[in-house]
Amino acid sequence: MKLIQRLGYYLAGMSVGLIFLAFFLKGKNFSCDYGPQARVKKALTTKAIHYNGQDSTLVKTILTTGRVNFSKSEAQKKPCGDYYVEALVNSETMAVLVSNCDSLVTVLKLEKVLEP
Repeated sequence: MKLIQRLGYYLAGMSVGLIFLAFFLKGKNFSCDYGPQARVKKALTTKAIHYNGQDSTLVKTILTTGRVNFSKSEAQKKPCGDYYVEALVNSETMAVLVSNCDSLVTVLKLEKVLEP
C-alpha cells in the first residue's frame, strides 16, 4: 500500500470520527479543565459561596478571571484548603483568600494588592 493510500484512509477515518464526536457531543456542557489553575477555579466557582459580608460581584469576578497564587495558598490544609486568587479589576490588582470545603466555599479575606 502506497503512502498516499494510507494517508487517504487515515484522513477518511479521522473525518468520520470527528463527525461522530460532533454528533454525540453536540449540546453537551463539555470542558477540558486539566491544568491546576483550571481545576481549582472550577471547584471554587461551582460550589455555594459564603461571602462573609464581602461584595459578591467583586468576589465572583476575581474567582472567574483571576489566577491562583499557589505560593500563597495552603491547598493541603485540613479540613479545608485555602486558596489565594489574584485578578486585575478596574486597573487595580485585587485578591481574595477563600477556604474550599467539600460543599461550601467561604471568603476569608478580600484585599487590594499593593504593587511594589
